[in-house]
Amino acid sequence: MATEAVNSGFTTNIGFHSAPHPFAPLSAEEIRHAAQLLRGVWPADTNIYFKSITLEEPPKAEVLAFLESEHRGSKQPHIARKAFVAYYLRGTNKFHEAIANISENTIEYNVRLGPNMHSWGDGEEIINIEKVALEDEKVKQEIAKLKLPEGTVVVCADGIGDEERMYQCFLYIRDPTNSSEADSNHYALPLAISPVVATDTMTVARIDHLPTGADATVKETQPYQLRPANEYIPESQTLRTDLKPLNVVQPEGASFRVTKEGTSNIIGWQKWHFRVGFNQREGPILYDVRYDDRSLFYRVALSDVNIPYADPRHPFHKKAAFDLGDAGAGSMANNLKLGCDCLGAIHYLSALLSDGNGDAMPMENVICIHEQDGGIGWKHINYRTSRAVVTRQRELVVQTIITVSNYEYILAYMFNQAGEFTYEVRATGILSTQPVDDHVSVPFGTVVHPGVLAVHHQHIFSLRLDPLLDGPQNRLTYDEAHPMPLSDFNPHGVGWAVHETLVEQSGGYDIDADRNRTFKIQNAAVRNPVNGKPVAYKIHAPPFQKILADKESYHFKRAEFADHNIYVTRYADGELYAGGKYTNQSRGGTGVRSWADRKDDVVDQDIVVFVQFGMTHVPRIEDFPVMPCEVLKVSFKPVNFFEKNPALDVPPSEQHFNRSVLVAEQHKQPVSQRKIGQEQASKL
Repeated sequence: MATEAVNSGFTTNIGFHSAPHPFAPLSAEEIRHAAQLLRGVWPADTNIYFKSITLEEPPKAEVLAFLESEHRGSKQPHIARKAFVAYYLRGTNKFHEAIANISENTIEYNVRLGPNMHSWGDGEEIINIEKVALEDEKVKQEIAKLKLPEGTVVVCADGIGDEERMYQCFLYIRDPTNSSEADSNHYALPLAISPVVATDTMTVARIDHLPTGADATVKETQPYQLRPANEYIPESQTLRTDLKPLNVVQPEGASFRVTKEGTSNIIGWQKWHFRVGFNQREGPILYDVRYDDRSLFYRVALSDVNIPYADPRHPFHKKAAFDLGDAGAGSMANNLKLGCDCLGAIHYLSALLSDGNGDAMPMENVICIHEQDGGIGWKHINYRTSRAVVTRQRELVVQTIITVSNYEYILAYMFNQAGEFTYEVRATGILSTQPVDDHVSVPFGTVVHPGVLAVHHQHIFSLRLDPLLDGPQNRLTYDEAHPMPLSDFNPHGVGWAVHETLVEQSGGYDIDADRNRTFKIQNAAVRNPVNGKPVAYKIHAPPFQKILADKESYHFKRAEFADHNIYVTRYADGELYAGGKYTNQSRGGTGVRSWADRKDDVVDQDIVVFVQFGMTHVPRIEDFPVMPCEVLKVSFKPVNFFEKNPALDVPPSEQHFNRSVLVAEQHKQPVSQRKIGQEQASKL
């Protein structure tokens, strides 16, 4: 597959002529400066473990004034640069958060957080936990009871549970017949031993034994029954030999432009214009999204992901990951590979995060930007003349890929030439597995390999939209299609009409496919000159099964976004994360459900819309040893925002431009026409 890196002609680096933009991620110097300021409030010998140093976004009111000046071309007001700092005192579970004012060289805020507020995990910590679990003497004694073949390699993966900050570790082995293969699929060989590691002392607090039958009964460790391997790596397969190359080549380069402004990147493509940010938790963030110089969104980002599992037995009943809140889309982002993860004329964006010592940590090639062919954009043939006018839909893709233990998510913002954009998720990777006895079947999971159970689970995503649709005063409405009653006006019973409902209070709302219920974000103060309707963007979200856990369960209480398709709230600074700021072992009450319960007025206000989508995953044999991509999409389409199809000016699709190499046989449908005044029709 041929690919090409975008040449430097598509990138402009204008540096800084003034202070960094309010949306610009922290620079390496700013990260180190914030860490230094924080150290200054503690005694010199205090050992601080930094979990995150990231941009503290300024109050929205200040940024709106800045953006207005920026787009007018006038002088922008000064906005202080601040960093949000989350940290522990090493060797303790004393978790703190702070705000460092980098511009003023001060710590504005610094508090120790209360119970049930724990930080996310990071790479350094997870590696240490796995090492602690595998080197513990009692764990070694349990592993010895398995009587594994000499040379067998035991590996550890993590989970989370209990009141104090702890990790539930799940043990696996590599294929004993090929233990030197570091990429052996250990998820095909799970063990029934599960150490629990306390993070303050970094010791094993206890060892759980996992149930492997049809009920919750646990057994003492028995000699391990050897199972066959089930590998996904290509060298373990007999690969197909009949696949021809597919080259994605743009001989004149890409049509987008990237302008680098310090740590900020500005993307321009086909009337779209936006800034791209990046942080530890959300990964890529879009700011100040505009089309043809009209404002659409202040901020767009994936807010959270919840994966609740269905096994009710201890300790699996605790298994409900928040992949952003517990790990982070930024910190788990892949270094994307040319020709593998992204095809065509590619431009990469790198980022900076912080490490545990308060230094900058480079994240190379975590975002790829490319164009792709999206099929036909629009087409019509005048059958009277046989003239066809057709355009192909070009799409701009801003993509990142994250690996959270066993799972991968390919996350992409996709823009087209008709003023529409889509958020796409592709879920792949390896199923989270646990051991199961032979000849056992359970209603909450699928046996995908001998001795391997993949438990049913859900993937529920929350996308946060901060609209700025032709201005900050927006509203949420929904349309429904209803049949007209039989009447003198509708005697044949075929009539139906669309009714619009205004959402007046913050709350959770749902799609209803039977009524074609479609939600729209409107600006009622700006009207379409053709039909007088408010300008709007509608939300096309796929229906999904809401969280199945009981409302009294912690799964339900914690995943505050998982019970409705749509949440709308009144904007408040800092309310970014649908599951709450700290999801690790959380108890609920700090996320979007709680904010929506304020029942704020959301009519013609500064609103925020959280769009939920997802899937209930009942594993198949075909999902193992690695899962084919499952694709989910949420689309946002203009409604009465333009005066006509905004893609009319896209050049037609023609052979001299596309250079396709296979020509289909044309067909021509005979038609008749008659000119006024002629007695006979003529055939074309």
